[in-house]
Amino acid sequence: MAEKATIARPYARAAFEYAHPRGQLVEWSGLLGVAAAVVADERVRALTKNPAVSSDQVVELVAGIAGDRCHAEARNFLRVLAGNRRLALLPQIITIFEQLRSEAENTLDVQVTTAYALTDAQRSRLSVALTRRFGRDVRLHETVDTALVGGAVVRAGDTVIDGSLKGRLEQLAAQISG
Repeated sequence: MAEKATIARPYARAAFEYAHPRGQLVEWSGLLGVAAAVVADERVRALTKNPAVSSDQVVELVAGIAGDRCHAEARNFLRVLAGNRRLALLPQIITIFEQLRSEAENTLDVQVTTAYALTDAQRSRLSVALTRRFGRDVRLHETVDTALVGGAVVRAGDTVIDGSLKGRLEQLAAQISG
């Protein structure tokens, strides 16, 4: 997996270095996200391996699905990827692009998994606390997992804060059996 990220990094950086000075980070995020989803589909992946389908045809398929997001420069980017047989790296490219974007915008994407949906007040308090802790603006991405029983698990980059009841019970069980 590390090899894919290593190969994807220069492409992600090139897209970022094109989009950032033009103020197009949001647009490129949208394009790369859609393109990554398209090439991750098994049917499209099969087309990329089919010798009867040219790389230009695959690019046109991806561009057609992306619609208005796929302007001339984006289409050229997809052609470069296709020409180098790197379209399958789009999921890694978007991940690295989003990391670069977060650094440039001084934001941090935080995944919050809770046992129950957060109220607006809870969401606001959590966002303020995380912004203070990480020193960056926080974009919360919420999911609900009732298996947590109570509390929450917060993931921000490599940091995981497990404040769930399930996590505490597992720690207690490990201490008792350990």
